[in-house]
Amino acid sequence: MKLEILAGALRDYLGTTRKHTIKNIVGIFDEKGTNPSFGEDAAIIDNGEYALLLAADGIWDKLMRVDPEWSGYCSVLVNVHDIAAMGGRPLGMVDVFSSNSDEITQRVLKGMKAGIDKFGVPIVGGHVHPDTPYAALDVAILGIAKKDTVIYSSTAKPGDDVVLAIDMDGRVHPSCDLNWDTTFLKDASIVRQQVGSMVELAERKMLTAGKDVSNPGIIGTLGMLLEVSGVGADVDMSAMPKPESLEWEHWLKMYPGMGFIVTCKPENTEQVLDIYRNHKLNATKVGKIVSAPRLDLVKGKERATVFDFTKHEITGLGPARGRWCNNH
Repeated sequence: MKLEILAGALRDYLGTTRKHTIKNIVGIFDEKGTNPSFGEDAAIIDNGEYALLLAADGIWDKLMRVDPEWSGYCSVLVNVHDIAAMGGRPLGMVDVFSSNSDEITQRVLKGMKAGIDKFGVPIVGGHVHPDTPYAALDVAILGIAKKDTVIYSSTAKPGDDVVLAIDMDGRVHPSCDLNWDTTFLKDASIVRQQVGSMVELAERKMLTAGKDVSNPGIIGTLGMLLEVSGVGADVDMSAMPKPESLEWEHWLKMYPGMGFIVTCKPENTEQVLDIYRNHKLNATKVGKIVSAPRLDLVKGKERATVFDFTKHEITGLGPARGRWCNNH
């Protein structure tokens, strides 16, 4: 596939375009009271030398209709990833669950229990609507990190290397062809070791920015990081890992079971790669942060722009501002 066609497909991907509404939602809230401002994977509550990390995720209704059990499992997975992406340790979760049948209730709870057992993070409370005309699941999570070790998505700088850490040992999930499942069939000890890579990198202060790869896929998630950092990136497609059985468009739109896109200073790149690999993740330098506000795919002499942030928006939040996170 030509890079120009691939770039257009990724730019128009629903997993990314669904983020456009964020700008309109946060516009009604007062950003002055938030540390950091909107756009990070978790909100931060100042608690002395520690930061409490608070995040929430809702399961896409399309997934709930197709596979309630997988939805329950993913509700745990995505929340744990949000805390890990910021270098934190998850403490506990609460859920709001609405159901229209006993069968769906049992399937969702079975999936949630599997996720709790896999990641070792408990559900400590919540709320249930047992008689709604629909099924919906939303989960919030609390985590903790030392304040001076938190990883932000808004602090990438020109000259940084872009590193993708991802588990390539997986499968296309049978219920959702846009889920690259690498955790459900793995031993919990391996999955927890992979999650722990971000805590080690945070506490060693090896990264300049980072996010967990989510619904927008690898490129869309990197685009969100660039947008709030006020920078761009050249992505080297010849360095990008991909399962042999998948086409590029399919792969780059997928939500991986375990994946992080991060930036670091070039002198730290080899150590960052080693830490990820020691935590059983494939890790590759896939690009470079540039000052021009656009995300380009590059392969040899071929180049195509996925996002030109002077014209395109993902969340529309723009560069982060007014936060103590910029001290590191």
